[in-house]
Amino acid sequence: MISEIRHQGELLAIIVRGLKAEAGVGFVTPDSLGQQLGFHRHPAGKVIPPHVHNSIVRNVSQTIEVLVLRQGKLRIDFYTPAQDYLESREVEAGDTVLLASGGHGFEVLEELEMVEIKQGPYAGNLDVSRFTPAT
Repeated sequence: MISEIRHQGELLAIIVRGLKAEAGVGFVTPDSLGQQLGFHRHPAGKVIPPHVHNSIVRNVSQTIEVLVLRQGKLRIDFYTPAQDYLESREVEAGDTVLLASGGHGFEVLEELEMVEIKQGPYAGNLDVSRFTPAT
């Protein structure tokens, strides 16, 4: 199951719950997004030809994160770009989350193991603006 979280038409996040990929390659993100999230399913013996990615200059103005939950349970609190609380969702092992814009906070509900993928290099305090969470 794939669900989107939007605010005033702006994509804040995509949550992919335990997706069983269709045969081949499929992407859940629009081509215009600065981070692409796709899933592959291929039979044994499928050959993906060797390739290199060409050097292309891209203008990245916002960090997009992808979380892959391997174990545990996590509550994600979603905020508008103006830092107003919107809603919360729980995700668990097997789920993948793409955080595209707006704000977010987390509470670990069960011991957690996850992979975080985002553009780099990390710019420290220039990269994030922390704020008081909703109560």
